[in-house]
Amino acid sequence: MTESVAIAERLSASSKQCLGVRGLSKYFGDFAANRDVTLSVDAGEIHALLGENGAGKSTLVKMIYGILKPDSGSMELLTNPYSPDSPSDAKHSGVGMVFQHFAVFDALTVLENIALGLEGRFPDETLAAEIAEVCERYRLHVELNRRVHDLGAGERQRVEIIRVLMQDPRLLILDEPTSVLTPQETEQLFTTLDRLSDEGRSIIYISHKLDEVRALCDRATLMRAGQVVDVVDPRQESTRSLGEKMIGERLNETKRSKASNAEKQKARLTVRVGDVYPESTRNVVLNDVYLSVAPGSILGISGVSGNGQDTLFDVLSGELTLPNPDSMVLDGEPIAHLGVEQRRLRGLLGAPENRLGHAAIPELTLWENVILTARHTRGILKNEHLISGTSAKAFADEVISTFDVRTQSVNAKASSLSGGNLQKFLIGRELLGQPKVFIVSNPTWGVDAKAQLFIHQMIMKMADEGASVILISQDIDELLSVTDRICAICHGKLSRTFPTDEMTPEHLGALMLGQEIDS
Repeated sequence: MTESVAIAERLSASSKQCLGVRGLSKYFGDFAANRDVTLSVDAGEIHALLGENGAGKSTLVKMIYGILKPDSGSMELLTNPYSPDSPSDAKHSGVGMVFQHFAVFDALTVLENIALGLEGRFPDETLAAEIAEVCERYRLHVELNRRVHDLGAGERQRVEIIRVLMQDPRLLILDEPTSVLTPQETEQLFTTLDRLSDEGRSIIYISHKLDEVRALCDRATLMRAGQVVDVVDPRQESTRSLGEKMIGERLNETKRSKASNAEKQKARLTVRVGDVYPESTRNVVLNDVYLSVAPGSILGISGVSGNGQDTLFDVLSGELTLPNPDSMVLDGEPIAHLGVEQRRLRGLLGAPENRLGHAAIPELTLWENVILTARHTRGILKNEHLISGTSAKAFADEVISTFDVRTQSVNAKASSLSGGNLQKFLIGRELLGQPKVFIVSNPTWGVDAKAQLFIHQMIMKMADEGASVILISQDIDELLSVTDRICAICHGKLSRTFPTDEMTPEHLGALMLGQEIDS
């Protein structure tokens, strides 16, 4: 008898069903985040949970994991009544969860981080041996003695998954698990999930990447406005039909029209730097970077995660200044020595990849968060010491309305929004600031299909009105749809730039791997 078969037999229950949710409802004031939700997940099933940002997915899984208590309804786990009072209760019952934003401590080693998630365990040789066995079984390679601040996104996710698997879960919840993974890391994750499914463990898989859902999942429950609207076999659906069922309307394709005279204009922003060493050891050194972008043009920069995108964004946005002012020139003015504030005053705005902690302060309200980047516009800053709360709230309300951000009010904390809704808010905050140059990293990370189209349309509209855009993204489809020109970054070095309409996914993939293409 193989180890997987033995585990599957041990995990088998008298019922085929692993989790049963019946009539679950959750209200925040008068707002129904979940209303009469029913969900069934079979043993060994990989079950997708799909819906727009704000559809109620996060609220539902938070009730399953014991973070929130339902106002009504009931749950069963392995045919037994299930009502966790806390995540600790959920873990003891056999439910584990890996969140979209990783809960790891940068200063600690991998072994120490895993031990912290296991009650009564210490980072000793015995635990290390047990972890090594789990890593071997599920093909999750990670070095236990490395500090987390030296790990890439894929490795950090492995730490989270290993920590959950050490608790021997019957049900595993994954929230946007591939949003920061390379294609190779995604393939490895799918291998691990298939192994877990073969053992009889159940998986709830939340994702906006519908191609992945179709390839991986057995069934999909679709939610809209806090309610379940359908349960489908994703393998019998196209990506388009799945997206349209999810949002309840037709999806219009977005495609950048061929650039006309934009690229013939004089460059608005020119960047020419030698080697740049980032302050964080996690970030990759830049090597002899040159790029330029004209008014009305969108330059796309692709790359596998961890190849210098963070350092490049820091250089472009002003978070990392350079000693030679002429290394960056904006409208004829040297700006490489200027910080973020001074560049913003000149019309260069940026939206980083990391939503919470970088682009927004979690514990501040939405209207307070607009002050961070828009205080010099919209009449928010009255003088050096006085801020107009009325103006800030009016601007936050405009962002919410324009970008269809699902939230109760401008007084909601940033941390209370779903990841996709917070992303819409942050992108909107910058776009409505009417930048001359807009630098954005992974703008549709964790955003549903409808919101992706809207953000793409707004970026293209801004370019059509004369703005210059630098779009850094891991999403090949996004780059091919939205940009005028494309280059790739690999090991901190930029490739040559090519017209987007001459680029194919295969060519772009070759650039991402550092293979130059004949023009």
